[in-house]
Amino acid sequence: MDNKVIAIVNQKGGVGKTTTTVNLGAGLVMEGKRILLIDGDPQGSLTISLGVKSPDDLDVSLATLMNDVINDRDFHEYDGIIRHEEGMDLLPSNIELSGMETMLFNVMSREYILRNYIETVRKNYDYVLIDCMPSLGMMTINALVAADSVIIPSQPNFLSTKGLDLLLRSISKIKRGINPDLKIDGILLTMVDSRTNNAKDIISSLRTGVGQNIRVFDTEIPMSVRVAECSLLGKSIFAHDPNGKVAAAYENLTREVMELESKTKDRSGTDRVRRTVYER
Repeated sequence: MDNKVIAIVNQKGGVGKTTTTVNLGAGLVMEGKRILLIDGDPQGSLTISLGVKSPDDLDVSLATLMNDVINDRDFHEYDGIIRHEEGMDLLPSNIELSGMETMLFNVMSREYILRNYIETVRKNYDYVLIDCMPSLGMMTINALVAADSVIIPSQPNFLSTKGLDLLLRSISKIKRGINPDLKIDGILLTMVDSRTNNAKDIISSLRTGVGQNIRVFDTEIPMSVRVAECSLLGKSIFAHDPNGKVAAAYENLTREVMELESKTKDRSGTDRVRRTVYER
């Protein structure tokens, strides 16, 4: 796979999805990768975090382009895309997307609309990251159908981990029914305060329990006020606090995500060799 679409998903709000999308995107740019970030949330948190102060004033957003796909209208592959000063591209979102969520229920092949859009642009990028809304509604389903893999940010607290079961069931349903190639790259622990015993216990039980079947990333993103400052400034943590512990954590996560990709390539290369030998 020369390029990859990753959905950053969790139906629970406030677990660090947008923060992870921005900083993983910025980390991958620093590794020389071409990155598109897609804001899949009508609240436009990703769009605002990247410095667009009034998303509702935008002429073209994700909703506009999904509308074009639904109505078979032509659009240019760079329509609506905003270049951020740190080198990533952004497809913004605004309140119009909540209307799209409702509209999709009456559309043929409604689960594939976002995928059909992404197929027109993915050749321009090494990674496309989709910041999903905090629900398991039609937009999130569209993101899971469009994605090659999923990263699940989760806080190490009881309510967050309780919601993981429902999310994992939904992902497995989509894998069985619509997108058989969908993989879970891993669960990412965010806003970790390693001083509390409660957090330590939950992390430990996640790694031993869920971690037997699903990767829990080695990287843990620490709790930090610096992160909140970033979204006010429209910057990534690498631009705002490059020497801090959160920047170091996201640098490690970037490395883990890229290693996953190279392992996948190695495996598919081995499979090709096996098939060739077998066919001979």
